Amino acid sequence: MNRAFNRKRDKSWMHTPEALAKHFIAYNAKFLGNTEVDQPKGTEIVRDAVRKLKFQRHIKKSEGQKVPKVELQISIYGVKILDPKTKDVLHNCQLHRISFCADDKTDKRIFTFICKDSESNKHLCYVFDSEKCAEEITLTIGQAFDLAYKKFLESGGKDVETRKQIGTLQKRIQELESENSELKKQLQNLEEQLTSSKVSPAGSISTKPPSTDIFDMIPFSPVEPLVPLPASNGAPPPPPARPADLRKDLFGAEPFDPFICGAADFPPDIQSKLDEMQEGFKMGLTLEGTVFSPDPLDGRC
Repeated sequence: MNRAFNRKRDKSWMHTPEALAKHFIAYNAKFLGNTEVDQPKGTEIVRDAVRKLKFQRHIKKSEGQKVPKVELQISIYGVKILDPKTKDVLHNCQLHRISFCADDKTDKRIFTFICKDSESNKHLCYVFDSEKCAEEITLTIGQAFDLAYKKFLESGGKDVETRKQIGTLQKRIQELESENSELKKQLQNLEEQLTSSKVSPAGSISTKPPSTDIFDMIPFSPVEPLVPLPASNGAPPPPPARPADLRKDLFGAEPFDPFICGAADFPPDIQSKLDEMQEGFKMGLTLEGTVFSPDPLDGRC
């Protein structure tokens, strides 16, 4: 029954890929709660967590509190824990954050998984009591993890490249806005200098306008002739060498190519999220069938 699952499919899955990729698989269960653990994996870790939460639940039950019922929605995007009536999301556990999942091979009701909290980065162990479908739920989570990992490998590179392009474009826009502001200042200074140069020492203003074309524009002189002269031997002339200055854009910077994005241009927030996903999928998900020690306090909830 022990199943070591590290992104490798070791048995036939129960659901079609489309069911988990385009929809979700729903299960009803009782939620015993969650508790912090100090390791992302380990049978003893979850066993201690189950004992702790069972004891806490027994105390609450003696006080008249019922075990809350929840709905589990499992897909390639994670495991959602919802209120079955209002459909409010109580917890949303992303698959790459789930590192360990175990079910009770004797009871067939208790199952648990360890998930790294997205805010505190602490490892939390979630414990549930299902209607004798603990193993099925565990395998469904394993199948969803397997599909999510494959999707990450197939489309993750394209998503990463798109995000890199967006991040680099945003960075370039900021640079251009800064350069534009500086150019406006330079233009203002030039206008002031031009105005002062038109004033004669006697205070009269020169009325001689600069030479302009029919569009009232100052004639433009290209750096090089637009039509190259033919060579003396009749052969077509070699293409003229492009001056280094012409390789720059209007703002004096190298032309931007959105399809060439280096790792250094990767925004830190996106990089950290992708590193986290890669680390989570690389660690893999371990599925185990174990025996949570019989608890005399464990009555049927």
